[in-house]
Amino acid sequence: MSVEVLLENVFTELGEGPHWDEAAQTLYFVDNLGQKVFSWNYRTKEVQTIQLEKYVGFIIPRAKGGHVIGYEKTISSLDWDTKNVSLITEVDNNVNTKVNDAKCDARGRLWFGTMGVEMSKAGHGSLYCLYTDGTVKKHMDKIAISNGLVWSSDNKRMYYIDSIPGKVYGMDYDIETGTFNNEKVIIDFKAIGTLGFPDGMTIDTEDKIWVACFNGAKVVRFDPVTGGQLQSIDFPAKRITSCCFGGPNYDELFVTCGRSGAPEQELKDFPLSCSLFRVTGLGVKGSKPSVYEG
Repeated sequence: MSVEVLLENVFTELGEGPHWDEAAQTLYFVDNLGQKVFSWNYRTKEVQTIQLEKYVGFIIPRAKGGHVIGYEKTISSLDWDTKNVSLITEVDNNVNTKVNDAKCDARGRLWFGTMGVEMSKAGHGSLYCLYTDGTVKKHMDKIAISNGLVWSSDNKRMYYIDSIPGKVYGMDYDIETGTFNNEKVIIDFKAIGTLGFPDGMTIDTEDKIWVACFNGAKVVRFDPVTGGQLQSIDFPAKRITSCCFGGPNYDELFVTCGRSGAPEQELKDFPLSCSLFRVTGLGVKGSKPSVYEG
């Protein structure tokens, strides 16, 4: 296993939301607080950046062209060439929140969550689904920081993270209706006590989940059935935020991190705290991610 710095200190504050685009052989990712979206072309190594005007939670390609982004309190479309942003839907109209992490299920529905703008207002977030017909439904509330989302290869299990209480949930998923039930805590980071907070998440072809450990300087592979730790990757950055599999064979793990809120000593100890990392030689692979079909 090898950990390399792919783009050194590319983020100003908080890197997040890596998404591999197979058609373009390109990695997309965001700088939440820096209000930027990025692309990194695997073949040419070219980096492109779009500076936006608001908090950006995620970026995911859209089947009919362009991308969908979490943009402050909205889901919006982004045209990469023109840099034009247009509204799709807005949520949490009466609550001071912002859209955070998101993923699409195998039918192209967009699952996304919100978090309170003020961290003292933990519990104001929710988990939503934007269906392909444009309707939006709230599925959970009283969420602190809505984060990692993945599904098992048979689409019968969904996994979800609420970061501040340190909970990773597992639930039974109905791919036909885009609904879940029987949600239970499968991993409790507070009980573990040494990994910080669970943040972003991805899943491999063996249906094992990989969780970014914010304040833990790690990405840890878990068995979602037993909750056991299977593998751990250490990074020269403490605030690890998210990860995804990519590359031509989906055997490379791309990992984001940040420096937001870090004390001065931490930045001295971890000078690569705003870098994009790549891990190779893990011996496992991911799968092609779904895009928004609406």
